[in-house]
Amino acid sequence: MELITNHGFRKTIKYLRAFIFISLIGFGCMMIVFLGILGYAKILGAPPLAVPQSTLFFSSDGTLIGESNSGQKRYWVPLEEISPDLINATISIEDKNFYDHNGFDYKRIAGALLADVKAMAKVQGASTITQQYARNLFLEHDKTWARKLHEAFYAIRIEMNYSKEEILEGYLNTIYYGHGAYGVQAASQFYFGKNASELSLAESSMLAGVPKGPGLYSPLASLENATKRQTIILNSMIENDYINKETAQKAKETVPTFVGKHPHKTVEAAPYFQDAVKNALKNQLKLNEQTIALGGLKVYTTLDLKQQEAAEKQIQETIASDSEIQVGLIAMDPKNGHVRAMVGGRDYEQSPFNRAVQAVRQPGSTIKPLLYYAALSQGFTPSSTLRSEKTTFKMDDNRSEYAPHNFNNKYADGEITLAQALAVSDNIYAVKTHLFIGAETLIKTVKKFGISTKMDEVPSLALGTSGVRVIEMANAYSQFANGGKKVTPTLITRVEDYNGNVIYESNPEAEKVLDPAKAFVMTQMMTGMFDKKLNGYAKVTGNSLIDDITRPYAGKSGSTETDSWMIGFTPQLVTAVWAGHDVGKPITLTAEKSYAKNIWAKFMEESLKGKPVKGFTPPKEGVKGVYVNPENGKLASKDCPVRRFTYFVAGTEPTEYCIDHLDHNNEKPVKNKKDPKDPWYKRIFNW
Repeated sequence: MELITNHGFRKTIKYLRAFIFISLIGFGCMMIVFLGILGYAKILGAPPLAVPQSTLFFSSDGTLIGESNSGQKRYWVPLEEISPDLINATISIEDKNFYDHNGFDYKRIAGALLADVKAMAKVQGASTITQQYARNLFLEHDKTWARKLHEAFYAIRIEMNYSKEEILEGYLNTIYYGHGAYGVQAASQFYFGKNASELSLAESSMLAGVPKGPGLYSPLASLENATKRQTIILNSMIENDYINKETAQKAKETVPTFVGKHPHKTVEAAPYFQDAVKNALKNQLKLNEQTIALGGLKVYTTLDLKQQEAAEKQIQETIASDSEIQVGLIAMDPKNGHVRAMVGGRDYEQSPFNRAVQAVRQPGSTIKPLLYYAALSQGFTPSSTLRSEKTTFKMDDNRSEYAPHNFNNKYADGEITLAQALAVSDNIYAVKTHLFIGAETLIKTVKKFGISTKMDEVPSLALGTSGVRVIEMANAYSQFANGGKKVTPTLITRVEDYNGNVIYESNPEAEKVLDPAKAFVMTQMMTGMFDKKLNGYAKVTGNSLIDDITRPYAGKSGSTETDSWMIGFTPQLVTAVWAGHDVGKPITLTAEKSYAKNIWAKFMEESLKGKPVKGFTPPKEGVKGVYVNPENGKLASKDCPVRRFTYFVAGTEPTEYCIDHLDHNNEKPVKNKKDPKDPWYKRIFNW
C-alpha cells in the first residue's frame, strides 16, 4: 500500500514538473511574442493621426463662405478648446481609468471575455478610448476577433508614440455623434449651435452619451433615451469624483435648447470664386484633390463679401430675366492683385462654367490702351495726330487688303489726336498705329501685361480680334492703376492644415514692368472716355455713364459682333466685365450691348461707396501736364473754347500753340524757339 502511494506521489511530481516546464516555455514564448510585437510597433513608429475633415474657406474678413464635404461635417479643435465638462463626462462613461492604463483595461477585458464565453458570442465590449480611437482611425467597426487583434496593435502603437492628451484630443475630434457630425466641434454646432468650448454640464453630459448609439441616444431622435443616458453619465461623474450630487441634480433639471442643423450647411457664397480657389489649390499649390476635399484645411481667401454681393446684385438687376446673355466679372485690388469679387455666370446651378477665368473671348477695343502704351515708347504722345477716314490697307505687297471701319461707319475725315482717338474709340487710328509700330510690338507688349493667350500677328489685332480671358484683362489694367507694378491675380492669402500649421502664405513682391510715366499718361488718357471735352465727330464712349458716376475713373469699353466689354478702375479697384452669348451668337439688341457698361458703373459705385474719393496721382518725376486744345493737341491759348489739362511724358509735351481761335487783331503766339520744325508725327504721317 505504501509503495503504491509513493509511486503515485512520484508520478504527480513528475507531471507537476512537466507542467511547470511547459508553462515556463509557454511563458517564454509569450514574452518573446510580446516583446516582438512591442519591437515591431516601435520600428513602425507613430501612426499618422490625420482623419478626413472638411476644408473650410474664409473671406478676407474671416467670414466662412464655404466648405468641402460629402454630407459629413468634420472639424478639428485643440483639447483646450473643448469644454472640461465634456472631457470629464466622456472619460467617466467611456474609460474611467484612461489616465492609468497603457491602452488596455485588463479588468474590463476579463469581464467582457467572461460574458462572451457565457453567451458563446461577442456580446460585450471593453474597448478603451485608445482602442476606440484606433478603430476610428484605421479599422472597420465589425465585431470580429481579427479586428480586435488589429485594433490592439494600433492601440499599442498609439500609446507608445503619443501622450494621453494627444490621444484624447484625437478621439474627441473623430468620434461620430450622428447626423453627419464627426467630432465634438461639429456635434456641438449641430445640436446646440455653439462651439465645443462653450458647452455647459447639461449639454456636455447629454452629448457624451450619443456616441454609444447615435440613432438611439441622439436627443433629436429620442429625448427620453438621451435623458436616461445623460442620467447614467452624471451618476458616473459623481462616482468618479468629477462633480458632486448637487451639481449633477442641477444639470439633470436643465433642459438644453436644441438647434438641430449645421450652421454651414447652406453656405453658397461666390460659388464660381470657390471653384477657382479649389483650382488654385490644385494647380498652384500642388495639393491633391483628396487633401483639398478632406484634409481639414483652412483656406483664407481675398474675397470681399460686400463687393461680391454688389456684383451679383447688379448683374441680376441689370440683365433682363428672359435674356440669354451671359456675363463674367472680375474685381481686383490693383496694389496686390487680390481678387475681391468674381462672377462666372448668371446661374451656377445651371452652368458652373466660369466665364471670368475659363472663357477666351475677343476683347475688342479694350486692347487699345495696351497698344497705345507701346506707341508711347515709340514717340507717340496724347497729341499725336492721324487722319480718321475710311481706309483700305493694302497688305503683303498689295496682294491682300484690310478695310476696318468705325462704329456706325462714322469718321472724322480729318486729323484727330491720340487722346481723342482713344476716348471715342477710333479704329482707323488704332490700325494705323499698330502697323506703324509693327504687329510684333503689340504681341510683346501684351505678354508684358501678363496676358498669356495666343495673339495672332494680324492688322486686326489692334481691334482685339485675338481672344483673352476676363481675369487677364483685369490684371493688365491693374498695372496701369498701380503705376506699372507687376501683379498676379491672387485668390488665396493663407492656407493652414488641420493642426493650424501654415502651409502657404501669399507674399507678392513688387516688380516694375511698366514705365511709371507712360503708365500714368495712359491712365490719364483713359479718363477721357468720361470727359465731354474730348467729344468730336462722335461722343466719348463713356458718355452714357457720365451722369451715373461720382468719382474719377479711367477705363475703356470694347465691343465686337459677339462680345461686349467694359474695364475701368480707380486707384483702389479694377473691374472687368464681359457680356455675350456662350456660343458666340451676335449681340443684336441695343439694351444687351450696354449691359457690360451699366453693370460696371453700378458695381463700382456701390463697391466704393463710403470709401475716400481718390484721383490718379502723377509720379514725382517723368511727366508734365499742360493745357491743350483737345481738337488738335496743341498748347491751348486763352482764346481756345475748350482747354483740357493733359499729361505727357516729360520732354514730349507740345511746343506749338493753337492759333485756330485767336482774335486776328491780336498778335499770334509763335512756336517755341526750341523746335522751329513741324513735329515728327506731322512729317511721318503725311497720309
